[in-house]
Amino acid sequence: MSVLAPDYSNMFATDGTVLRHPERPEPRYRPLRAIKSFQALIKDKEDTSLVFKIFESLPSGSFMTRARDLCLSEQGEMLRATEPFLPEILDDHATLRRTPKGSLAHAYCDFMEAEGLTAAGLVAEAESLGRTKFPDLLQWFMERSRDTHDLFHVLTGYGRDALGEQCVLLFTHGQSPSQGHLLIGYAGAANIKKMVKESAAPVVGAVREAHRTGKGAPSLMAQSIRELLPQPLEDVRAKLRIPAPVLYQECHRIWRAEGINPYDLLGNPASEAEPELLAA
Repeated sequence: MSVLAPDYSNMFATDGTVLRHPERPEPRYRPLRAIKSFQALIKDKEDTSLVFKIFESLPSGSFMTRARDLCLSEQGEMLRATEPFLPEILDDHATLRRTPKGSLAHAYCDFMEAEGLTAAGLVAEAESLGRTKFPDLLQWFMERSRDTHDLFHVLTGYGRDALGEQCVLLFTHGQSPSQGHLLIGYAGAANIKKMVKESAAPVVGAVREAHRTGKGAPSLMAQSIRELLPQPLEDVRAKLRIPAPVLYQECHRIWRAEGINPYDLLGNPASEAEPELLAA
């Protein structure tokens, strides 16, 4: 006896917004396309369109359940009303800087300004791919997932170096399981090990630690970002059960002792402000 899949196009928020627009294409599972995209990403780490292709090719079986549970909950309705578009909040550094020193907001501004990043820039990068938008709750859910990426960096303490990006991806898998996170995260870590094969740095241990931390932390997407930003960074980390990234820091310590720049594992001249990324 077969069990019919839920009709998500017949589920609505209290304001009438449908959970899944009936014209939104069904995701297709294409592992070979994902592997080819990952191989291309290793060769061209700046082509972030390949990251999107990997995630498209490996749709998560729990995605719709997670989206439904948040979007149709009271918390989700509140977040959609008060935080409909996070980049407008996150890029208003003048307002964020008015929070107390030591806050998550100050740490976020410091990180984004040091890296030359904006939340709007990530939006533009995603929208440059030309994907159709749909007036449904999934659109908000997916955009919120995208727009919290750099907050993950700040909260976890993982940088934008190659290992830091893999750690953030596996932390994210703990929050929002997807085979795309696993592929890029663990295969990316294996590639790092290959690049520095004589090193004693615990690369695999670092990404596993990140994975465990993500699994043990409550969902950041389900939190009020407006409420978290003014709070002391260390208080937010404690609330979200995010400990210091011990093994990641140990990798950096060992690499520097070995004469390896963690932000330039291939040995090419580069500054730490312009790291090579394995994923966006």
